[in-house]
Amino acid sequence: MRTEHDALGCRQIEDACYYGIQTQRALENFSISGTTIAQIPGYIESLLEIKRAAAMANHRIGKLTDAQLSAIVQAVNELIASPQPQQFPVDIYQGGGGTSTNMNVNEVLANRANEILTGVKGYDEVHPNTHINMCQSTNDVIPSAMKMTAFRLLGALEEALHPFIAVLGEKVEAFSDDVKLGRTCLQDALPLTLGQQFSGYRSAFERSAQLINSVRHLCLELPMGATAIGTEFGTWPGYKDAFYSVLSTNTGLDFTPEKNLFDALQNADFWITVSAALKSTANILNKLASDLRVMASGPRAGLEEITLPAVQPGSSIMPGKINPVIPEMVIQVYFRVLGNDLSITRACEGELELNVWESLILNSLCESCRLLTECLPLFSDKCLKGLIANRERCAQDAGNSLALSTVIATLFDYKTASDVAKKADQEGKSIYQIVVETGLLSAERASQLLDPIVLTRPELFHKLYK
Repeated sequence: MRTEHDALGCRQIEDACYYGIQTQRALENFSISGTTIAQIPGYIESLLEIKRAAAMANHRIGKLTDAQLSAIVQAVNELIASPQPQQFPVDIYQGGGGTSTNMNVNEVLANRANEILTGVKGYDEVHPNTHINMCQSTNDVIPSAMKMTAFRLLGALEEALHPFIAVLGEKVEAFSDDVKLGRTCLQDALPLTLGQQFSGYRSAFERSAQLINSVRHLCLELPMGATAIGTEFGTWPGYKDAFYSVLSTNTGLDFTPEKNLFDALQNADFWITVSAALKSTANILNKLASDLRVMASGPRAGLEEITLPAVQPGSSIMPGKINPVIPEMVIQVYFRVLGNDLSITRACEGELELNVWESLILNSLCESCRLLTECLPLFSDKCLKGLIANRERCAQDAGNSLALSTVIATLFDYKTASDVAKKADQEGKSIYQIVVETGLLSAERASQLLDPIVLTRPELFHKLYK
């Protein structure tokens, strides 16, 4: 054991631990969720990259010695190369705007740097506040690390979207000639092809990928240099320029300072924008999953337009029942993303010069990104790729629809078409049968113009109309 001191007193710390007294106090105060800061993918690495860049910048302006810089950089490099999650045990739910997180990282680096320089842990040569946290504040470090982390998380989501979109594109081609009945307000509407329907899904996800890419690159603007409230007090001349130069070089990314550092610390609405992009993506996923459930309903008393791959038995009591479990999993992901979006929105309210709810924002954002990123390949591999069109059922429903009376309205007038539809409904006949029986069209002409495929391609109708 070793003894560490702070403004409130002292604590005994296990000597195997590189974290110190402020981390220990955080463990005593905030052990609530079971989720630590080390479990947020890329978060600790982002914090370490910030600390390394800050040390290199401070050395460049003459505020750290060669030995101090070398020890700090070595400590950072070791932790990036071989992560030690047990050294970052602070709960993601914490008060203080992330001070516990920032100090956890500061203490680990300081103790390891001292060990490198002196052979023992301690703060004689490198102090967590004086040296590791030089020219910084928790208030600019934490939101900067959050943005760097979000950049990675959103990148993984964007990467997962592209093969998903490609699978939808394959379905567009495969189902290009499969005519089915369209539905609006859950009632029969004009025919379309299943390929056309899937082209709508594909286009929506393409738009979603573009949106994710757009908000992702906004994460490259950081509030580093703002220090506590945006005044930059506590930094030395040349530090900020050196920091962004070093960080960009180290990461290969073009990081720049926020245009207004007061705004950057006061207002967290940026995260509402990011969450909205995630919610939009989840909403489109929900729409697709919900539609597939309806279209696959049955198999004998529902729409039965498509058949989804069977991945598990559907009932403990009804043999032969197969449930749309993958779409149902997807819909639950959507519900969770909605919940996280509400948490993020409320947490972005903040007050005065700082938002102190950033830990909740990061945790909620991370979960939404992770769920969506993991959901997409599962949805694709276990559902979309094996989805089959029930062509005969689709064609039958499209051919029997009263919505084909729209052709008569186009050729003649709305009243004539309405009368035809009403008569067909009352007599249980098709539109084709009624228009032939009443002499509105010849059998040959009716077969041409009332073919459902004609209604999916206006150019065919225009050609036949001539």
